[in-house]
Amino acid sequence: SAVVLELTDADIELARSGELTRMAELAGTVRAQHSAWVKAKQPGEIVRLTVREGDGVRADQVLVEQEVSEADLRVEQANQQVASARAQLDIARRSLTNNQALVAQGFISPTALEASASSEKAALAQVAAAQAALDLARKARADLTLRAPISGVVAQRLAHPGERVGMDARILEIVDLSSLEVEAAMSPQEVSELRVGRHASLRVDGLAAPLVARVARISPAAQPGSRTISVFLSVPAHPGLRQGLFASAALPLQSRQALWVPHTAIRQDRPRPYVWLLQGQRIVERTVQLGQRGQAQGLDAWEVTQGLTAGDRVLSGRVGGVTDGTAWRLSASAASSVASPAASAASR
Repeated sequence: SAVVLELTDADIELARSGELTRMAELAGTVRAQHSAWVKAKQPGEIVRLTVREGDGVRADQVLVEQEVSEADLRVEQANQQVASARAQLDIARRSLTNNQALVAQGFISPTALEASASSEKAALAQVAAAQAALDLARKARADLTLRAPISGVVAQRLAHPGERVGMDARILEIVDLSSLEVEAAMSPQEVSELRVGRHASLRVDGLAAPLVARVARISPAAQPGSRTISVFLSVPAHPGLRQGLFASAALPLQSRQALWVPHTAIRQDRPRPYVWLLQGQRIVERTVQLGQRGQAQGLDAWEVTQGLTAGDRVLSGRVGGVTDGTAWRLSASAASSVASPAASAASR
């Protein structure tokens, strides 16, 4: 006897005419909108570094302390130079005062008074220079204590206590996980249909459920070489999100009326796409021409521009091992579920 394929309602999909929203598929990496490096402002040995990766920090918190003995000596040296310059200034001022009195009495010439006034100005300049050197020494001493520039979480620790670091050496990276984003590249054609504020479904590695992201910014310039344009999606805070995770987004673009079927109904294991069409009591192969892929009624769908009409029944992708001309029928459970409402209506 001929083999008859039994189908359930779940095995059958309908070709429908309705609104199809074209989707843009994006991929990028989750990153913090606000991050900062803690760098050494002065070369020196690290004597205290208590935070590690994953530790939370607050803005202006002391994170790193470097060896200060040499800096303290420089501050003391600058202090002594200021004291010496002030002593010289006192001598110059007393000399100027005495010479002013002597000029008034006619004992010295005005030229000698001018020399005393110049000496006082030079002494004032020496005091100012010594004070500036002291301020620089104090700043260099203060720069050996490094503070957190922002509040956040330590993402990287690149140095250890006892290690000597050079100027501008990176020691810690801090990221603010309360404000995250994904940067993705789009073609100019897709960007022309996009607006800031549009929402996207975002899937992130490690998270079971998708997140709702929002288009926050669109770059005004294309990337050299690829000619793609960067789009930035803001991501809501989530305890499972981490900087560096891979993310993919489905971003809706334009919508229009189209004939569509669920994407699982399209078979693409041959040179041309096709569907298994339920024609009468037989299953026949039907080659189709596809348009755009998108979303329709919450389903991932393909637009069919040729080969089907609205209402055609096709096999879903879950049914395999079919050959052209195979007979089919609804399973007993599916048939009874269809017949029961009809019988109930007839009894009334």
